[in-house]
Amino acid sequence: MEFDVVIVGAGPAGLSAACRVMQLAQEKEQEITVCVVEKGSEVGAHTLSGAVLEPRALNELFPNWEEMGAPLNTKVKGDKFYFYTSATGAITLPNFLIPKPTHNEGNYIVSMGNVCRWLAEQAEGLGVEVYPGFAAAEVLFNEDGSVKGIATGDMGISESGEHKDSYMPGMELHAKYTLFAEGCRGHLGKQLIQKFALDAGKDPQHYGLGIKEIWEIDPSKHDEGTVEHGLGWPLSENSATGGGFLYHAENNQVYLGLITDLNYSNPHLSPFEEFQRWKHHPSVSKLLEGGSRLTYGARAITKGGYNSLPKMHFPGGLIIGCDAGTLNSVKIKGNHTAMKSGMIAAESVVDAILQGEDRKADLDSFAESFEASWAYEELYTTRNFSGFMHKFGFLIGSAMVWLDQNVFGGKLPFTLNDDKPDYATMKPAAESKKIDYPKPDSTISFDRLSSVFLSNTNHEEDQPCHLTLIDPEVPINVNLPTWDEPAQRYCPAGVYEIVEDDAGKRFQINGQNCVHCKTCDIKDPSQNIVWVTPEGFGGPNYPNM
Repeated sequence: MEFDVVIVGAGPAGLSAACRVMQLAQEKEQEITVCVVEKGSEVGAHTLSGAVLEPRALNELFPNWEEMGAPLNTKVKGDKFYFYTSATGAITLPNFLIPKPTHNEGNYIVSMGNVCRWLAEQAEGLGVEVYPGFAAAEVLFNEDGSVKGIATGDMGISESGEHKDSYMPGMELHAKYTLFAEGCRGHLGKQLIQKFALDAGKDPQHYGLGIKEIWEIDPSKHDEGTVEHGLGWPLSENSATGGGFLYHAENNQVYLGLITDLNYSNPHLSPFEEFQRWKHHPSVSKLLEGGSRLTYGARAITKGGYNSLPKMHFPGGLIIGCDAGTLNSVKIKGNHTAMKSGMIAAESVVDAILQGEDRKADLDSFAESFEASWAYEELYTTRNFSGFMHKFGFLIGSAMVWLDQNVFGGKLPFTLNDDKPDYATMKPAAESKKIDYPKPDSTISFDRLSSVFLSNTNHEEDQPCHLTLIDPEVPINVNLPTWDEPAQRYCPAGVYEIVEDDAGKRFQINGQNCVHCKTCDIKDPSQNIVWVTPEGFGGPNYPNM
């Protein structure tokens, strides 16, 4: 199938790009064909974000979004910021001690899944073809090495590689330009960054793992529009960094979660268990008591910022949004910058298409346009965040971030690099403190399997496993004695297990449980686990995350 533009991923970046291409096509009275493929069963099914949305990009894309019915229903009315000193103690930090970019005046508490569903409706109304349930499995190249498009994965292949009765071959989608907007640690984006050396001269990308739940709480405890963030305990007990969030949304619901920076060093640490502990802090548990948990999910977050941002253009296409790493980690927000990157991509693509046969394969004009944007300015002025936090630790790092943002406005005359990738920070298990996590009480805290059940995750069982091992022997022969196989702890879905039977210990992969968070692909210290896309429709089915 031939299109002018193919977009991989129906998230904020991809859908904003699709809408903007069609808006420009209408303005210039040109016929431009656009296709968006999305591996989730529907748009929004794989979208997970906090989320407090800064509407700056949306204001530019659809200035009358309110009249159009965009699902931004809860305006932020106040911020609270905690420093958790212990399992029971917390200090409420005054606003003047908080970095300015983290303030949320004018922002909205939203379900980004629902925002993306609304964006998809606008895209289709403009003439975009949106295909959910089709996973982009392969990048296609022209003879000159430029990107030609993508191929979707075959469906109906058994675990042994045979064609089942349900077999359906994948499709090739060719385009003048292909935009990759897969979100954090995109399967194809990762390959493109490597093939075209897009990250040459850049810091390694850094990541966090965000685990989120939605609860319905007692109306008397609900305070719609209040945004709460916190740092410190429990992660600080094990020299890890990250923080919790709790947003009072509409309908007596709260969106809450814990982000664990994936540069932690103790292989015994479990981000999932840390999240369960955090929920028992009195500042959180007092809200949850008497409430009911509605859904659960997890997703990795790109947080390296400007210093880790790869070149985003290459012959035949662009890599945009969190696939590239446009999140502003000081703001703890990436949706608005992802949308802006998609809109700039659309403008570059349309300008090139209008040049006809004289168009260039490499959209290097995108770099100039992006660097002139407010999104680039945001990333540049927050470029030292990861360096401060990773090099100096939580307390000193936080103080340096405050000084950088509140006093110098992000314009300190130096750039602090962090060149150690997250997978290389793990210390040997024998040198690390063992962590004994409490059993869940099934009221506030829960186990992995009951949590994954709430994510509506499903994969066709008889298919090749999408969690591949470069060397199947590595987890037993290397990881166990060295790191005590951390995959069984960093995975928030119970995918990885060490099973012991008469034959001894073996590494077991329960691919059916996978919520597509990509943590294993990022954090595996031997870089032996490679996440590849499963059949379309597989994975979580988030209703409103």
